[in-house]
Amino acid sequence: MLDIKLNNTTHNISDLFLTPLKEINVEGGNVLHALKKSDPGYDGFGEAYFSNIEFRSIKAWKLHKKMTLNLIVPLGSVRFIIYDNRNNSSSFQKFDEIILSRKSFFRLTIPPMLWVGFQGLDKNTSLILNIGNIEHDPKEVERKEILEFNYNWGRKK
Repeated sequence: MLDIKLNNTTHNISDLFLTPLKEINVEGGNVLHALKKSDPGYDGFGEAYFSNIEFRSIKAWKLHKKMTLNLIVPLGSVRFIIYDNRNNSSSFQKFDEIILSRKSFFRLTIPPMLWVGFQGLDKNTSLILNIGNIEHDPKEVERKEILEFNYNWGRKK
């Protein structure tokens, strides 16, 4: 079980990796690192894409059967919720919450078979970069509606 300390919160879902990323100050604009093939969590390259998320919007739930996600938030702030529904996992039926932003500049590596959802926290549009180890294949993705897992996204019931 990986035990990560970030923002005074302990994260305990098995097989998640949170890798600190470097920001290099350069006159005229900084360089933000994302992923090197020598980094933990690197499992090959299939595609890279960006997703936008608006303030308070929620996109949930998605599970990749084969793709490893490497998520980075270079603009804004995004809360990622991960749910472990793997029967043989030591973290079975646990949720995890990780907030990524420039102030918390990490790469979140999510292996296949974990459910993920995310929410925009910045008043401006937030940007997420995913570097996947395989190309997108709609046959390897499962989706569920937001209410199918009992998670309180901060909404009043």
